[in-house]
Amino acid sequence: MRHQHAVQLRWSDPDVYGHVNHARALSLLEDARLTMAAGVADGDPAPQVILARLEVDYRRQLLYRPGEQVRVESWVTRLGTSSVTTRQDLHQDGEVAISVVAVLVVVDGGTPRPLTGPERAGWSVFLEEPAG
Repeated sequence: MRHQHAVQLRWSDPDVYGHVNHARALSLLEDARLTMAAGVADGDPAPQVILARLEVDYRRQLLYRPGEQVRVESWVTRLGTSSVTTRQDLHQDGEVAISVVAVLVVVDGGTPRPLTGPERAGWSVFLEEPAG
C-alpha cells in the first residue's frame, strides 16, 4: 500500500521563474515522509528517524499555482535492521515531477537502534518490493 499525502503549495515556495524552489520541494517531500512515519507507530509516539541518504530525480518543472495542492505517494522498498528505505513520487498535473529515494535510520538519543517488532509491522504496511 502507498501512503498518500496532499501538500499545499505556499506563496514562499517558488523562485523568480514561478518554479517551486528545489530545496522547498524537498521540504514538501519530507513532510509526507514524516507523516508516513508517524502512522507506523499505531498509537505510540512516532519512531525517531534521521535521514542517512537522499537521491533525487527532478523529472519535470514543479510550478507554483496559488491554492494548488500536489500529491505525494510514499512507500517502503526495503526494511533493514535499523533502516527503512522509502521511495516517493510528487505528482502535479497527473505526472511525476520529482522522485526520491530516502534511507531513514531509526535512532534512540541519536544512536542507531534496531527496528522493534511493532515498528517493523507498521512500516511493512507500506512495503512494496522493487521490480526487477
